Amino acid sequence: MQKLSRRARVATGAAVLAAVAAGTFGTVSASAAPQAAPAAAQAADTTTSTHLTIDAASKAAQAALDAAEKENQKVSVAVVDRNGNTVLTLRGDGAGPQSYEAAEKKAYTAVSWNAPTSELAERLDKAPTLKDIPNTLFLAGGAPVTADKAPIAGIGVAGAPSGDLDEKFAQAGVDALK
Repeated sequence: MQKLSRRARVATGAAVLAAVAAGTFGTVSASAAPQAAPAAAQAADTTTSTHLTIDAASKAAQAALDAAEKENQKVSVAVVDRNGNTVLTLRGDGAGPQSYEAAEKKAYTAVSWNAPTSELAERLDKAPTLKDIPNTLFLAGGAPVTADKAPIAGIGVAGAPSGDLDEKFAQAGVDALK
């Protein structure tokens, strides 16, 4: 039996994997076809949600940063979507290193509960374990963005000497969208 070169073994292995993958794909496709629902039934099982465009998120974040700069505050601003995914973050000149992550967590917290984080911080008296939920931060500085009273995004600001200022700047971002 002749020994194959390394190049030949790799090529042969790739061909075998491709064949197996094609067979698996064909099997999955074939088995999925009979179960497909009609288009009308699929539409009935879906929902539509509203999201900020990147332009709107940029406008809101810049408005929050501008509001902070007017008061000589060095902050970071984060905008997250309805699912808590970061859309964008602006780190203002001179903002502390902790402000970046704190802004994201405040925005995530605000959109998760559809409430300003200052209000949520007050809830910790009755439910102290809320603070144990991953990626949340129950400090003032986060504000939800809503459409028809439903949360569609969150804006978080961190770095000012008080959470009240952070939240004021976050609200300036929300107000820029109205």
